[in-house]
Amino acid sequence: MTPEFDHIVVGGGSAGCAVAARLGEQPGARVLVIEAGPSDRDIRVRVPFGLVHLLRSDRRNWKRKTVPMAAAGGRAVSVPRGKMLGGSGSINSMVWFRGCRADFDAWNVPGWDSDTVWDAFDAVEARMSPARLPNPHPLSEAFGRSLAANDPNAPPTPERTSAGVFHCNMKDGARWSAADGFLRPSGAEVMTDAEVAHVTFDGARATGVVLRDGRALHARQGVVLSAGSIESPMILMRSGIGPGANLRAAGITVHVDAPGVGANLHDHPGFGLHFKGSGSGYGLTLGQLPMWALSPFQWLLTRSGRLSSNTVEAGAFYSVGDGDAPDIQTHFLPFLMGWQGRSIIWGAGYFADVCLCQPRSRGRLSIGRDPYAPLIDLNLFGDDHDLDMMVKGVARLRTLLADAEFGRRRAPEAFPGPSVTGDALREVIRTRAGTAYHPVGTVALGGPLDATGAVKGVQNLWVADASVMPRITSANTNAPSMMIGWQIGGHVATQATRKAA
Repeated sequence: MTPEFDHIVVGGGSAGCAVAARLGEQPGARVLVIEAGPSDRDIRVRVPFGLVHLLRSDRRNWKRKTVPMAAAGGRAVSVPRGKMLGGSGSINSMVWFRGCRADFDAWNVPGWDSDTVWDAFDAVEARMSPARLPNPHPLSEAFGRSLAANDPNAPPTPERTSAGVFHCNMKDGARWSAADGFLRPSGAEVMTDAEVAHVTFDGARATGVVLRDGRALHARQGVVLSAGSIESPMILMRSGIGPGANLRAAGITVHVDAPGVGANLHDHPGFGLHFKGSGSGYGLTLGQLPMWALSPFQWLLTRSGRLSSNTVEAGAFYSVGDGDAPDIQTHFLPFLMGWQGRSIIWGAGYFADVCLCQPRSRGRLSIGRDPYAPLIDLNLFGDDHDLDMMVKGVARLRTLLADAEFGRRRAPEAFPGPSVTGDALREVIRTRAGTAYHPVGTVALGGPLDATGAVKGVQNLWVADASVMPRITSANTNAPSMMIGWQIGGHVATQATRKAA
């Protein structure tokens, strides 16, 4: 007999956990959350600094990569995606940003204006309780004071020129993900290590899912895809919903010809400056080895010390374009980061990057011969404007860092080096830049989806994750993903209540 549920949520990440919480508000509702990866019950997930190891994990990270991109020097770049309960929110740096109000107003989708989503953020933050990172490194505190107009005790915001120590979703020195804040209190049933192959239909009505191992699961009231900006459109395309020509070429029967599925893919391009010098930031040195050796015990006993760092401790927003509104975000890490193919190298230092808040380049996600291996083309720097802005951003960041009150902790720029400017800098960025790991937009509201997150052309099927963003928010996307899950989960619950009545 096929197991039956009221709702099936595909994906136990930041958005899916919030969806499950909303659906769990219905009395007697039986909700199943299906997660392709394992549980998040791993000490590396709880320890904030554990993300350094999780990003290298084959079991808890999809470890996707793009196709070679012509405008980015013919390179393929990494697209890390969380693969466990909590999703990418279980391997990220936990920094918390709503974005700015103008981001949502620019979507021009009914029910997603800034006033409405700000109320939703209030509800989300009541569960997640983001707060200022405790015990940041002195370098992070100093960088947080690099813009005099900013209150160093408040988090920086893309609403205005600002800098500061980041706020993040940690509790008692440990990660507090959406799995903690939403999923566990929801009462939803959870199935881990179960990858969804496709959605099933009875005519135009979604009726459940089939797992990759062949098991079938039935949903009486509907299916919500919350597998993220890469996996959600792939599930849709494997289910016959996507660009007709692409699906037919992949040998998939077209259920709904939806050209917008997989389109509009974009991310925040990012390029970092590396600083190396003794007595500066954290790193592997003889003098720091004793503290690294003691740090596990310090975290276990007091939830403090360098393992309680989320690594991305501070940052700033500022403008390098024609307007006053910030168009660049910087993440500041008081750690020496490798730039020669390895993330951890010998020495001490710090790192700061330039991320473009609103890139103009757009790419596409496609399905190929292997329906489980997405063809990801971010089209990084496909629009020259993005590269122009990155070059200006590096120049401004260098000024901010030079003016920051680092004192004896100041270190020289090791990569790309202060002499690299102009056309040389432009070429280094083009051939070395990556992204901030914030892919969005592949199943956009107002495109393949209506304003409630429902997939057009079928019934009882929704998408709720960062893939629904018509345009990326102007900062890290984890908090907006939870808000999206909360909002669309509410729409799904409302429809179920109406049907029951």
